[in-house]
Amino acid sequence: MKPRFVVALSMCFSLPVLGQHREQDRLKQSYLVLDEILGMPDKGIPRDLLSKAECVVVFPSVKKAAFVVGASYGRGVMSCRSGENFRGPWSAPAMFAMEGGSFGFQIGGQATDFVLLVMNEKGARSVMSSKVKLGADASIAGGPVGRTTSAETDIVMKAEILSWSRNRGVFAGISLDGSTLRCNQEANKNLYGKELNARQIILQREVKTPTAGQQLIALLNKISPKHT
Repeated sequence: MKPRFVVALSMCFSLPVLGQHREQDRLKQSYLVLDEILGMPDKGIPRDLLSKAECVVVFPSVKKAAFVVGASYGRGVMSCRSGENFRGPWSAPAMFAMEGGSFGFQIGGQATDFVLLVMNEKGARSVMSSKVKLGADASIAGGPVGRTTSAETDIVMKAEILSWSRNRGVFAGISLDGSTLRCNQEANKNLYGKELNARQIILQREVKTPTAGQQLIALLNKISPKHT
């Protein structure tokens, strides 16, 4: 067998494995980000907002260098409450991508974590069905920080998605207007071994949560077991 053929053959087998490992690591990093943020009761996401949310999206360690005139994007993971009415336990994770917008120029030189809460059914179905432009296809606002927040506040009542960032240990609400959010089907294939979209993973429950994502889903079910 010729050496070049052997190298090419080995690459064909190794690339899917590398892709799977990359997505598994992303799930683990997403868990660490959310665990740290939810562990800051006075400086993190208000728990009552999480209990009202339909979906949670985490983008760990997004770097400014990845955003060159929108040519690249941040990668992360989304889980939603299962069931047609989004009232069940948290679903298996679907991989997502965030592209463009001004957030890439607000990050600075340090890696930044982003967390988004999808606050209603309309927003959840919109995010799962297509590429969504934040601020246009789905309303978005920087989320409040603290132990609790009132359900009557304008920010909660009007926004379909709330967003936060964490940079250099500072956690704050941030506007992501102009960015786009979409299901990353290539990453889903790397993780699950077959072509899957967000609806198949979250609504139709065609796959189970992989081992690498179990900590993340267990954390959500522990912190916010029921929709309120």
